[in-house]
Amino acid sequence: MSKILLIEDNHDVRENTAEILELANYHVITAENGKIGVEKAMQEKPDLIICDIMMPVLDGYGVLHMINKHEELRNIPFIFLTAKAERSDFRKGMEMGADDYITKPFTDIELLNSIESRLKKVELLKKNYTTDLNGMQTFMRDLGKGDALKELAEDRNLNHYKKKQLIYTEGNHPARMFYVVKGKIKTFKSNEDGKELTVGLYSEGEFFGYIALLERSVYKESAEAMEESEIALIPREDFEALVNNNPEVTRKFIQMLAHNVAEKEEQLLNLAYNSLRKRVADALITLQKKYKKPNEEIFSIHISREDLANIAGTATESLIRTLSDFKGEKLIDIRDGNILLLNEKKLSAMLN
Repeated sequence: MSKILLIEDNHDVRENTAEILELANYHVITAENGKIGVEKAMQEKPDLIICDIMMPVLDGYGVLHMINKHEELRNIPFIFLTAKAERSDFRKGMEMGADDYITKPFTDIELLNSIESRLKKVELLKKNYTTDLNGMQTFMRDLGKGDALKELAEDRNLNHYKKKQLIYTEGNHPARMFYVVKGKIKTFKSNEDGKELTVGLYSEGEFFGYIALLERSVYKESAEAMEESEIALIPREDFEALVNNNPEVTRKFIQMLAHNVAEKEEQLLNLAYNSLRKRVADALITLQKKYKKPNEEIFSIHISREDLANIAGTATESLIRTLSDFKGEKLIDIRDGNILLLNEKKLSAMLN
C-alpha cells in the first residue's frame, strides 16, 4: 500500500481529500501546516507528497525547498494543490522541482490519475534496466514511449571503422552520440607517457559517447575500434530532443551514469590493491561477461595482448607471462591467437 503525505491547512479540504485517497486504498498521513508536513515527511518517508501552497508557518514553496535539501526525500514525487491557477505560480512550482500542479476545485479522477501516474514513474525508475539497447528499450516501453529509443538509432549514417581506428579523442567537443551496429569498441584514457587504461567496453546494441553530451563538456576519454566495426552516428540535436522532452529518460540516464561511476570506482580499487594474477583473471572474466554468446559453451575471444593488458592495467610483457602461467594451470588455452576460458569458476575466484 503506497503511503501519501497530505499537507493542507484547510480542515474540510484536508479531511475530504484524505477520505478520497483512503477509499482508493492509499495509506494517508495528514499535516495541517508546512512545518509539521516537513517533520512528518522526514519521519514517515512517504511515497508521494501532496501539498497546498498558501499555508501559515511554512508555505508550499518552503516545504518543497526543505524537501529538496534532504537527500532521502528529494526524489519523492511532489504535487502542488492550490486554488491559485496563475501561470506564474505554476512555473515557479515546476521550476522548483514539483512533479505536478492541481488547482482547486478538482475532481476525484483528476487527483487519482495524477497520483497513479507519478507513482508508476517512480516504480519504473526503481527497476534495474541494463545499459544496452534492450534495457533502454524495455524502459521506454514501460514508460509508454514506444520505440522512441530504437527509432533514434535507426536510419542513421553508418561509419565503418578499421581495427585500432579512433572514433573520438579525449578533450574534443562532442557533436554526436554513437551506437554500435557491429563490432567491439573500447574507451580508454592515456597518461603523458602514452600508457593506456581501458575504462569501458561496448558491443553490438549499445550506446556510447553520451556522457559528454549530458555533461555539456568535452570527452573525458578516447574511443577506438577493437575490431572492424560499424557505428551509427546520432546527432547531438536528436539525442538532446529525446532527453529534454522526456524527463524520466533523463533521470534514467543519470541513474545509469551513477552505475557506470560505481563500476569505475571498483576498477580503480582493483588496480590499486589486486595482484597481477587477479587483475588479469578479472579482465578475462569481464570480457567473458561482456562478449560471451548465449549458446557458447567455452568462451573464446580474439584480442590483442596490448588491449588485454590495458584492460588489466599492466604491462604487455607482464600480461603475456601471466597468460602463460594460466595456460600451464589449464585455466585457459590459446589457439591461433584466441584465448579460451577453460575454467571460469577458478578465474572468478582467483585469490589476491
